[in-house]
Amino acid sequence: MREILPGLYIIKKDRLATRSPSQEPLYGEHIADGLRVWDPRRSKLAALLLRYPCLEGVVPSGKVLYLGAANGATVSYLSDILTEGMIYAVEISPRAMRDLLLLAERRENIIPLLGDAARPEVYRRIVEPVDLIYQDVAQRNQAEIASRNASMYLKPNGLMIVMIKAMSIDSTARAADIFDEEIKRLWGVELLKRVDLPHHRDHIAVVARKLL
Repeated sequence: MREILPGLYIIKKDRLATRSPSQEPLYGEHIADGLRVWDPRRSKLAALLLRYPCLEGVVPSGKVLYLGAANGATVSYLSDILTEGMIYAVEISPRAMRDLLLLAERRENIIPLLGDAARPEVYRRIVEPVDLIYQDVAQRNQAEIASRNASMYLKPNGLMIVMIKAMSIDSTARAADIFDEEIKRLWGVELLKRVDLPHHRDHIAVVARKLL
């Protein structure tokens, strides 16, 4: 076992793990020696961090705007390592929000927000400037959504991670072409890294930093 970021460990070469406050499973995951195993096959963020551990300076005390929080599974791992931070978790689905609310009742560093990430002005009164925007949405205009949120909420020099889903943008075009075009549509940021994600077909992770 090796710690690669504060509170984030590599185990068995191809698995991550975090130390949960309760040291119990939240989403059916395996617990090993008090650590929650974070499977890269089930989480795109875990797949990214295994290849490119880019959250230095964000954990443990950063503020995160998470767009596309779903039922909160990946949010919960970020919650484990943001021991002094805060996560604003935006989700559009009322059904998924019910699960996210249950998670937030157990974690003081998660603020769930029911809303559309494509309309970032809706949560302006709640969300403060953040150190990281993490986006995993299935809408067509993924670059536009990320860029608009970054322009409103991301601190200068802050980090942005966008999981680009080719099938959600165009199911007929080549995924590689979609990735190239969507990256070109990002604005206000400097591209740091483009990462292919094992286990997640037709997805890539784009890591960028907001321009000063």
